[in-house]
Amino acid sequence: MAKKVQALEERRSAPVLSAAERQVENFRQAREARRTELTEDYVELIADLLDDAGEARQVDIAARLGVAQPTVAKALRRLADTGLIVQKPYRGVFLTEAGRQLAEESRERHQIVESFLRALGVSEDVARVDAEGIEHRVSEETLRAFRRFAQDKKS
Repeated sequence: MAKKVQALEERRSAPVLSAAERQVENFRQAREARRTELTEDYVELIADLLDDAGEARQVDIAARLGVAQPTVAKALRRLADTGLIVQKPYRGVFLTEAGRQLAEESRERHQIVESFLRALGVSEDVARVDAEGIEHRVSEETLRAFRRFAQDKKS
């Protein structure tokens, strides 16, 4: 979250870009969003597994994501290297404080986007699925607008 705020502040103070430079920046931001999306999906799923079953095992993560265990092992190594998880032999995967915080922020973003879509009249099932992709790509400014809109619709 702090990285996103910092990036936004840097963009605000950045010089005006040409059309080509803006396109380069847009693609750079899209690539960064894809990397962030995977990280957020993993920590959110790990948090769900820990909350629901009391443990998050590599095999369960692979099954829930629909990917092979070697794919999960590689992702878990990256998460451990960035300090978001701890892996304990024969005990599974645990979130660090930073990992738990990221999972909670991601979950909150998802809920805001889903509430916004529901306020627009999107069905519950479709809103849940669509929110999964949108939550990772939406700016803080847009997220605040989504929240306000959804709250106003409830009133």
